Amino acid sequence: MRLPIVASCVALAAGTAAAETPVLTVLTYDSFTSEWGPGPAVEKAFEETCACDLRFVAAGDGAALLARLQLEGARSEADVVLGLDTNLTAAAAATGLFAPHGVSTPLDLPVAWEDPVFLPFDWGWFAFVHDRRMEDVPASFEELAASDSKIVIQDPRSSTPGLGLLMWVEAAYGDRAPEIWEGLADNIVTVTPGWSEAYGLFMEGEADMVLSYTTSPAYHLIAEEDDTKTAAAFREGHYLQVEVAGKLAATDQPELADRFMAFLLEEPVQSVLPTTNWMYPAKLPAAGLPEGFETLVQPETSLLLSADEALALRPEALAEWQDALAR
Repeated sequence: MRLPIVASCVALAAGTAAAETPVLTVLTYDSFTSEWGPGPAVEKAFEETCACDLRFVAAGDGAALLARLQLEGARSEADVVLGLDTNLTAAAAATGLFAPHGVSTPLDLPVAWEDPVFLPFDWGWFAFVHDRRMEDVPASFEELAASDSKIVIQDPRSSTPGLGLLMWVEAAYGDRAPEIWEGLADNIVTVTPGWSEAYGLFMEGEADMVLSYTTSPAYHLIAEEDDTKTAAAFREGHYLQVEVAGKLAATDQPELADRFMAFLLEEPVQSVLPTTNWMYPAKLPAAGLPEGFETLVQPETSLLLSADEALALRPEALAEWQDALAR
């Protein structure tokens, strides 16, 4: 009887240990958790240090994260939300669901950062990606609108790139934004819920250009050894996206959430973001950027509205976009 007793004790001990393992739940967007995204590497690296179970929960594209939080409120099972951007942080802060991050690590961002609630983990410039063999590449929204080029964009109600495009047009053209959207309407092949669907349609040849990032061609160059993709440089400048994470005030794992927030800016995370999320890291890794990033388009002008400006402009910009596409 000795062996079954020992086995029972071992099983009981294992079960107790499993039950005591704390779980940190991070709500994020689909591509972050994909097998090619940063999620698997971040999960492995954090679990090696935290004696915890890090669980990513995917909830569509970035803008859908805020909608889900607004629906769930303080009942959300998430401890951390990862993947909002500056076009959404004012609305997210207004929910009262987030707590200060408390991280003071210096950042390598192209803009100053003083938000005590939302912590940047990467950034990039929005851009229209196309095949290098494309002729007569537009160099502005006005040229794009006047051309026969077909584009795929994302829905600004569910996608951070889609919302970023609205803010890009607003920042570049102001009162002329409705005119620009009216001109672009017949260039748009379709509007997808998120970035992954749009980029997939572009790769299937359904459009000449897709709304993505100046860094997207790095994926083709580095991962596929394919230099046929590039980004169109627009004279009016390119809108910045700064992706952030926030700790929920109602988390039942506050210390673990704090550790994860700080971990986001450490080498194991920042060093994998350029070749998994294909964005610039918020804190430059010790080895610098991967070879190939030096070939990417570098916009001469960066555009970015403040979080409050983006919140105030969003209803009007959405209405202008919907009016133009409905005609």
